[in-house]
Amino acid sequence: MSKIRVMSENLANKIAAGEVVEKCASVVKELVENSIDAGATNIKINLIDGGLTSISIIDNGSGMDKEDATLAFARHATSKIYKDDDLFFIETLGFRGEALASIASVAEVNLETCNADIGTHVHIKGGIMDVVEPTSARIGTSITITNLFYNTPARLKYLKSEATELNNCVRFIEKLALSKPEITFTLTNNDRIVVKTSGSNNLLKTIHEIYGLNVSSNMLEIKASSDDFEVTGFVGKPGILKKNRNHFNTFVNDRIVRNNEINKAINDAYNTYKHEGFYPIVVINIETDPTLVDVNIHPTKQDIKMSKMEELTTLLYKTIKEALYNNLLIPNALVDESLNEVKDNFIAPEVYDKDASVTEVIQTTLDFAEPQEPEETQVKNETFKRLKLYPIGQVHGTYIIAENEDGMFILDQHAAHERVNYEMITKKFKEETPSYTDMLVPLSIELSASDYETFMANKNVLEDLGFKIEEFGINTIIIKSHPTWIAKNFEGDNLRTIVDLVINNGKNFNKERFLDSLAKMVSCKMSIKANEHLSLVQMENLLDDLMKCDNPYNCCHGRPSIMKFTNYELEKMFKRVM
Repeated sequence: MSKIRVMSENLANKIAAGEVVEKCASVVKELVENSIDAGATNIKINLIDGGLTSISIIDNGSGMDKEDATLAFARHATSKIYKDDDLFFIETLGFRGEALASIASVAEVNLETCNADIGTHVHIKGGIMDVVEPTSARIGTSITITNLFYNTPARLKYLKSEATELNNCVRFIEKLALSKPEITFTLTNNDRIVVKTSGSNNLLKTIHEIYGLNVSSNMLEIKASSDDFEVTGFVGKPGILKKNRNHFNTFVNDRIVRNNEINKAINDAYNTYKHEGFYPIVVINIETDPTLVDVNIHPTKQDIKMSKMEELTTLLYKTIKEALYNNLLIPNALVDESLNEVKDNFIAPEVYDKDASVTEVIQTTLDFAEPQEPEETQVKNETFKRLKLYPIGQVHGTYIIAENEDGMFILDQHAAHERVNYEMITKKFKEETPSYTDMLVPLSIELSASDYETFMANKNVLEDLGFKIEEFGINTIIIKSHPTWIAKNFEGDNLRTIVDLVINNGKNFNKERFLDSLAKMVSCKMSIKANEHLSLVQMENLLDDLMKCDNPYNCCHGRPSIMKFTNYELEKMFKRVM
């Protein structure tokens, strides 16, 4: 007897559900994307217990007739592609025809939809359609999912707590609202509003509705294009960084996407404006020809592959870098740090104030006006370079106090000197003929066999900078000369660390990333340290050098190098003005 059999349609749908439907947010994603593809401009997502008990999606889209309403739950039934060539021109969010069949196979579904005078009600449980009947006419679609995974206990037990499932749903709707600012989204949990956007088609206003005033008032608009890509959106100033990548909102042709190369280009653009381990808030949409994008590599359709990725990442990097450089500001010393924290993505049900009006709170945030920065903080780069600061002293051998007619400035001497050294070194990297100096006593370094092989494979990068390196016995190198930008008395520690840096970058060696790490490391080691007392002349020289930097506002690791107290702020502190 044959061992191979064709599995039933219902069993195949349950297997597909394992890829398409992982959690409550997966159901929300598939259903809301269907609403968007149906042309909806107002979408309501009503959750009970974070989606664990019930998920309802109500839209004002085009709706379906009886035939389409029943056929929609068949596997691979779709209105979005019809032939092979359509896969190269996908402009809808959904197209695979798997989601509804998969959801219906592992849950109970009630669908009410209408596109004419008579509506259709469909009820499905565990993939079996047991009710198809006429219902009241309301243009659009309402679909409710209950008993999720009731017949697949192995998957049911992996659903998380109500707070976690709700958080996942909220994160997705926030991103979707940012990708579709022209659509009104309302998400409720247990009848309480958690997310609400106005559908104003104003992206900055939508950012304000999602993240609040502190974020929306600290966003920089970007616009750029190349032959194949158009990039638009907003990027956050370095003052509103987060400790995770959850606020990387990247869209390709209005589709939420995950792509490591795109994320890396964004993060690298902030390289010298932030600490390691902190990430910016960005909302970026990339428009391109659909033929350059392959979204058919995973059932969720969020992981993508793109042609001409290098062109795109270069465009993103340069655009964001330029926006940050053109909008550099001296941090205001009296800014309340607590305001720099982005609000949490949602308020968990258990921490709601039962007597508070959530609708009232949210409506307050919707009274949006495009924010303006206080004029006294608008000291931009070229303006700063023309300032004349006069050093007047030092605090704890660490902070330099300077003044001019506008107010008082405090500098972190290590951060300021590190910025000066970093820009000096990176400019030296670009010299066609690097200057170098011979070492009085060449330095020999013995390595393990594996480290030696790794280093020798990449030593040409150092030789191009002015290092003279030779083999010196078994697994040993000798350094006979080094570039002049390595300061005297710093050679030994720096050279050994540089060799380690080459080895550590060896597995996936990237020259640009290596040179940036090298410049950061050397500039930090050669800079004035804390508790190092300086003369007024040394302070004045440091200030003059900082003025000449392209970015004098922070060190190469992202820490502020200078803070400002305006005259008004000083007078207010001492109650000279009220």
